[in-house]
Amino acid sequence: MNALNQPDHSIRNPDLPIPQPNTGSVLKNRVAGMIIKAVQIERRIDPYFRPAFDATLRDPTARAITALINLQRSRDGLELAEERILPDEELHVQSIINAFSDQLRLLWKPGRFERGGNTKTHGVVRGELLVHPDLPQHLRHGIFAEPRSFPAWVRFSGPGPYITPDIDDVGFMSISVKLMKIPGPKLAEDEKFTQDLFGVSTPTFVTPDVRANAKLQQASLQNATIYHFLNLRESHLCDLIMQGLWTKTQSSPLEAPYFSCVPYLLGEGQAMQYSFWPTTKHKTKIPGLPGRPPDDYLRQALAATLSGGEAFMEMKVQVQTDAHLMPLENASVLWPERLSPRVPVATLRLPQQSSDYLSQLAFARKLTFNPWHCIAEHRPLGNQGRARKAMYKTLAALRQSENAVEHYEPTGDEELG
Repeated sequence: MNALNQPDHSIRNPDLPIPQPNTGSVLKNRVAGMIIKAVQIERRIDPYFRPAFDATLRDPTARAITALINLQRSRDGLELAEERILPDEELHVQSIINAFSDQLRLLWKPGRFERGGNTKTHGVVRGELLVHPDLPQHLRHGIFAEPRSFPAWVRFSGPGPYITPDIDDVGFMSISVKLMKIPGPKLAEDEKFTQDLFGVSTPTFVTPDVRANAKLQQASLQNATIYHFLNLRESHLCDLIMQGLWTKTQSSPLEAPYFSCVPYLLGEGQAMQYSFWPTTKHKTKIPGLPGRPPDDYLRQALAATLSGGEAFMEMKVQVQTDAHLMPLENASVLWPERLSPRVPVATLRLPQQSSDYLSQLAFARKLTFNPWHCIAEHRPLGNQGRARKAMYKTLAALRQSENAVEHYEPTGDEELG
């Protein structure tokens, strides 16, 4: 096996408070700061009532908010799997890149640059994706074409752009799966044998399109994203509610579902969203509540589970069947399962393992994930998917340059200590 370079043990994962709001208004700063504190207090008591809420009210509320979002949308006349470039799309994408770049330079010093999103690494673990046999014919495309297994590196992470104690973050997690030994040409030229898959623990994206995303990043640059959602001139209250229905005090990276949020091709002329679902109903007890848990309790839960045995997540695919109610260009709309159920297509297996966290962190800093690390059959769709090609490439290059790290494509043969 190939051995990684010895990790730099000066590299740490410092948990820091969220920076103070900097809107230019003392009053707005104070209000935003109070809202952040209120959310952090709620996180301490969330596990005592959230299970009952999720079981009874979450899904009906999500359907009602989705209906309200759809009432505000006009029909765009697109067909299934058909895209349409937004007005000034490239300008919005460049604005997002500029805001992220400015924020990274404010938050991090050279040699210590982190990712702009999905920032805090909970762990990088070895896995394999096992494609199910006997899939329906319309699902047998790309990596699902035949039953086989692909080696994988799986990164579990927190939100971002900050690295904070787990109990103080905004309440969601993400998964990045890098499949290896994928045959065929790729749409991004910097990796030849990988297919990257992504998910966050909310089923809709935080903004409907890149226009709104550009405005969100400007608010994030001021450490005051709440004013993007509660803007009286252009409110995104529905998006805030949809995110809030799934953001909560998490128990373990292995105990939450993860959703792609944005669409991808599933063979020519067919669009999909995908998701990863834990196969266990077990919920790890969060230590210390309603007091303060350890800063990195999610990392500790991940490590404890995999040191004691293997874990599984079921990958499901939801195929677009209605071009309006399951749009490609609006990522804030929840695709209804009544129109297209989520179908299991593969199992993500994480074998029993243990490794030094500093080795994991050093490895995570070498890796780059990009949804355009993909074969043509799984090309990203929609304006947010198109935007990620330039965004991920540019921001990864910035991080690598500031950290003096060369691009690295893993093979699956690495050892993490």
